[in-house]
Amino acid sequence: MFVSKNLSVNGKNHLVIGKNDTVELVKRFGTPLYVMDEELIRENCRVYKNAIDKYYGGNGLVLYANKAFCTVYTCKLAAEEGLGADVVSGGELYTAVKAGFPMDRIYFHGNNKTAEELEMAVENGVGHIIVDNIYELEMLNDIAKSHGVVQKIMFRIKPGIDAHTHSYIQTGQIDSKFGVALENGEAFEIYEAAHKMSNVNPDGLHCHIGSQIFDVEPFCHAAQVMMNFAGDLKDKLGLEIKNLNLGGGYGIMYTEKDDPVPYDEYIKHVSEVVKATAKKRGLDIPFILMEPGRSIVAPAGITLYTVGGVKDIKNVRKYVSVDGGMGDNPRYILYESEYAAVVANKAGNAATDKVTVAGKCCESGDLLLKDTMLAPVEVGDTLAVLATGAYNYSMASNYNRIPRPAVVAVKDGEARVVVKRESYEDLIKNDVF
Repeated sequence: MFVSKNLSVNGKNHLVIGKNDTVELVKRFGTPLYVMDEELIRENCRVYKNAIDKYYGGNGLVLYANKAFCTVYTCKLAAEEGLGADVVSGGELYTAVKAGFPMDRIYFHGNNKTAEELEMAVENGVGHIIVDNIYELEMLNDIAKSHGVVQKIMFRIKPGIDAHTHSYIQTGQIDSKFGVALENGEAFEIYEAAHKMSNVNPDGLHCHIGSQIFDVEPFCHAAQVMMNFAGDLKDKLGLEIKNLNLGGGYGIMYTEKDDPVPYDEYIKHVSEVVKATAKKRGLDIPFILMEPGRSIVAPAGITLYTVGGVKDIKNVRKYVSVDGGMGDNPRYILYESEYAAVVANKAGNAATDKVTVAGKCCESGDLLLKDTMLAPVEVGDTLAVLATGAYNYSMASNYNRIPRPAVVAVKDGEARVVVKRESYEDLIKNDVF
C-alpha cells in the first residue's frame, strides 16, 4: 500500500510511523513536521555495511551523505553505525565536528571549496579531500604545507557514463561542473601533477555518475572504467591507487512507478567487475568506498501538513492547500519530482479523488503533488507526503519569511525533537536594526 515499508495503519484508521500515530504527532508537535524513522535509517545503514562485508571481505566503508540530510543527530547516528561520511561544505563539516564524528572517516567533496573550507578541513584532520580541479590542488598543497602535513586526496573523475536519469542530476558526463574528464586527458594530467607535489598524497579515485538511478549496468561500467584508469596510473606513473570511491546514486521508490534494485544487489554486481578488472590489470583490490546518498534516509522520512483549504475548479482542477510547500520541499518546483501521499487521519480509505496539492508560498509553481489520487480531503485533515527524508529539510528555505519546520525522530513508539521549529524571532536574528 505504501512506498515505504515502515508505514502502517492502526485501528483508528491513522497512519503510523515508527509505532507512532501521526495524528498524535501532529497534536504534539504541530505542522508542517518532518518525521524520521530512526530504526529504518539504522537498518538501511546496516544493509550497505553488511554488503561491503560480504562482497569485499570488509575491505571498504559506507559513507553517509550529509547533503541529503545533515544534522548533529544524523552525524551521531551514522558514526554509531560505523559509517564514514561525505561533506560538501564548511557547514556540513562543522556539523560533523560538533557531533564528534571521527575525522579520519570524513571525505570532503565540492567543486569550488574556498580557502577557508580547505583550512578547516586540514586543521581538523579530515581523512580525504576529493579535489575538483588544478586550482584547488595547488591551493590545498600550499595549505597542507603551511600546516606541515601531507593531505590524502582523491580526484573526482568524470568517467563518461550515461546514468539514465534526469539531466539535472547526471554528473558523470564530460559536460559537468564536477571533476576532471578522462576523454580529454585532463584526469591523467592532474594525477601526474599531484604525484609530483610534496604535501598531497593522491592515493584514491572517485567518481559519481548521477542520482536516482535504477539500472545496475551504469555502475558496473563506471567501476570497469575506474579500475582501468587505476591500472593506467600504475603502469605509466608508478602510482598505486589504494582507495576507490565509486559514488552512489541508487534510486529509491518515491511512487509505485519506481522499481529500485535491492541495495545490496548493486554492490554485489559492481564487486564482480572490480575483482575481474583488478585481476586483468594486475592490481590489488582497493579499499572500496560507497556513497548510498538518499537511499539511507529518504524512505525513512515523511512530512506532515494540515489541510487549510480545498478549491474545486469545475472541469479544471481540484486544489488542496497545505500549510507548507516549496519552503520545506522545493523538489517539485526544481525537478517536478513525484511523491506519494496519504490522508493520515483517513489512511485506510480508498484514494478516489484526483487532486493537486498546493503550498502556501506566493508562487504559482508552489506545488507538492500534481494530479495525485487521495482519499476525499477536508479542511483540517492531516496530509502525509512520503519518502521525504532526503533533500527536503536540507534544501528548505525561508522564502516568504516562513519558518522552517521541526524535525522529529521516532523509534519504538517514542518521539523526540532533533531539530527545533524555527520561530519568527529566528527569521530576524541576523537582521541589523
